[in-house]
Amino acid sequence: MKLTQSRIAIISPSKDGYSETFIQEQKNGLKGEIFYYYGDVIPQYLEGVGKLNNKNIAWMVKIKRKLGFKTPSVIEMNFMHSLQKNKIQVVLAQYGNTSHRILNFCKKLDIPLITHFHGYDASVEAVIKNCDNYKEVFACSKYVIAVSHSMQKKLLELGCPKEKLIYSACGSSDLFLNVVPKFTDSTFLAVGRFVNKKAPYYTLLAFKKVHDRFPEAKLIMGGTGELLESCSNIVRAFKLEDAVLLPGIIDRPQFIEYLSNGLAFVQHSITALNGDQEGTPVAILEANAAGLPVISTRHAGIPDVVIEGETGFLVDEHDVDTMAEKMILLLEDKTLAKKLGTNGKERIKNNFTLKRHLDVIDDLIERSISNI
Repeated sequence: MKLTQSRIAIISPSKDGYSETFIQEQKNGLKGEIFYYYGDVIPQYLEGVGKLNNKNIAWMVKIKRKLGFKTPSVIEMNFMHSLQKNKIQVVLAQYGNTSHRILNFCKKLDIPLITHFHGYDASVEAVIKNCDNYKEVFACSKYVIAVSHSMQKKLLELGCPKEKLIYSACGSSDLFLNVVPKFTDSTFLAVGRFVNKKAPYYTLLAFKKVHDRFPEAKLIMGGTGELLESCSNIVRAFKLEDAVLLPGIIDRPQFIEYLSNGLAFVQHSITALNGDQEGTPVAILEANAAGLPVISTRHAGIPDVVIEGETGFLVDEHDVDTMAEKMILLLEDKTLAKKLGTNGKERIKNNFTLKRHLDVIDDLIERSISNI
């Protein structure tokens, strides 16, 4: 069986999560025919088709229940019917908890399952507990993908068989390798959701110290989320309205433009109180691929990518003062910033390309279908 003939169901909770660019890249880049299912607990939608709504199934379930038979719900039956109708050969579940919700359908239909962990699903204790520590997920999955070495260790501790566990960080598109930063501006860039584990307020606190020394410095923080309003209030309280730009969600062309004119990418990721952690942030991969140095924290998969003093700088979580010092260092020495960025681009090119990541998944899909 040739891989190009494979029929792959990618399953995710959301249709167009702006921060889930890795899913979009998989949809567009994996070999074979892709069927993208999405929607809450049990997928209710198929991209290009709409809501899964077979009237015959609805009537059949209604009649069977009236006769006293136990039967899956209409939503469950519609999902299974669609998998069968589209002759799905392998399921790629985005997030461990998604896999936990749909694994029984894969078992019933004898479809191999690949589970792709990303971050919160392998770190938030409540999520892990609700999925019974992923015992069934590990047992049912043909392969389990971890996007960082720290996540790989965590999943092994939870009981994932070593032979099933594959490390593969999400990669950066070659579009970013083509970016050539000018290093003429004094602008720092941060792009990501405004959520607890990304601690955008710490980035602002560090920048305030930087701005006190370098009033010409700028900070662009792209994205949205629950902490955006709080961060906007911090900007106002510090009277940084002229120095900090909060443009909201930005598209790829705008991100590339910002990278072209930036000095460094900054992200102060931390472990949230509920245990939530990053995987390996794609924006960091993309920034380094573009040739910008990265200033971030020793957190989750970030040290897998950023090499201290070689492609950027790493500080301890919550250490705002040291983050500010590293930002100031690059403002004082743009030659160093350029050197770190050049090293970062080379490291991404050799280790973290999108093609490399997709090749790993393509191989796992082929192995799963061939039962290797």
